[in-house]
Amino acid sequence: MNEIVEILKNLDWSPFYISIKTGIAATIVSFFLGIFAAQKIMGATSRLKAVLDGILTLPLVLPPTVAGFFLLLIFSKRRPFGIFLFQTFGIKVVQTWLGCVVAATVIAFPLMYRNARAAFEQVDVNLIYAGRTLGMSEMAIFWKIVVPAAGPGIFSGTILTFARAMGEYGATSMLAGNIPGKTGTISQRIAMVIQDGNYLTAGVWVAIVLVIAFLLVFFMNVIASKKMKQQKKW
Repeated sequence: MNEIVEILKNLDWSPFYISIKTGIAATIVSFFLGIFAAQKIMGATSRLKAVLDGILTLPLVLPPTVAGFFLLLIFSKRRPFGIFLFQTFGIKVVQTWLGCVVAATVIAFPLMYRNARAAFEQVDVNLIYAGRTLGMSEMAIFWKIVVPAAGPGIFSGTILTFARAMGEYGATSMLAGNIPGKTGTISQRIAMVIQDGNYLTAGVWVAIVLVIAFLLVFFMNVIASKKMKQQKKW
């Protein structure tokens, strides 16, 4: 017990802050992109929907290292797009915190997209027809009727997206590297201390991740149960 207390006192908390910042940034980007993609695909033809859905869901089923490999090909300063970003806007993605955000967003985005799409598909179409009857624009119907009605699913997707983005390891390691205090996340720190044979420190970090994950799931379940009770009252 004393050893654990001593580890906590001397622990470098930068991986925790980097992981939280990365998770928040990736979740914000995935939230708007996921809702936008889900909305557009809902109105697509069945064949086009199947193709686009497969492309957007692909990062969810691919090994993270494979996704990281493709991201490295795209954003490397030796590749056309990476050269363009750096020379035109001064933006460097590889081995930077931005790389952490990009990798986490790509890996976590499918969770937001799939949850948003599933939530939109369960919205009562009569609510949409009622909005059109009242003369509301399609944009107003979407944001004032569809999104609130799909709220529980979107909220669950947001929580899961944050949890996935915060714990991303494979793609982040390949694109952003493991630079202490800059791109080193909790997942990378766990892998590093295990390689050094320091299982006690790794256990402390694992316990921290477990607590965060439990709180996220608990919070998600509490909100979902409150929403269900409200819907039953209606």
